[in-house]
Amino acid sequence: MQTQYNVRGILQGRLDIPILPPDPGQKSIIEKNKNKITQGSYTHILVSNLKRTWETADLYVNSYTVEPLLDELDFGEWEGHTKSAMIQALPQWRHKPNQLILGEPLLDLENRVKAFLSKYEPAKRILVFGHGSWIRALLSLHRSGSIRNMNKIIVPNNKLIFIEIVKEA
Repeated sequence: MQTQYNVRGILQGRLDIPILPPDPGQKSIIEKNKNKITQGSYTHILVSNLKRTWETADLYVNSYTVEPLLDELDFGEWEGHTKSAMIQALPQWRHKPNQLILGEPLLDLENRVKAFLSKYEPAKRILVFGHGSWIRALLSLHRSGSIRNMNKIIVPNNKLIFIEIVKEA
């Protein structure tokens, strides 16, 4: 779901901003997504410490657990500013994000994603309500072994993504 900051292209990171009420189009997407996620049982349903994930989860499920490893990237001084301004000032955002230090080093984000994967490795099915940078970091790590390509991946708000992670023998 979107917040007023998403709509305006403003970075929110760790700012605890509520979601906007879903419009009719979003309600339709929610119903389609609910049909897809209710077809399976989940060993864990997880949200971050930020209320926008709780509020989104409330639209889908009755209960969930807060998992701090899912917290969004801390954008530091860029929180509350436009993403385009940050990208203009930090061109390595697109091609070498792992070299950046914002409110936290992006390598800390990568390590949080790895810690999450390690912690939940035994789980069969997990439903996560997360954040854009975190999910892009996960996808990049899964596809290429690092977060280096995370900002070449587009993940729209309220996008349902299924990832199968198979541990090699």
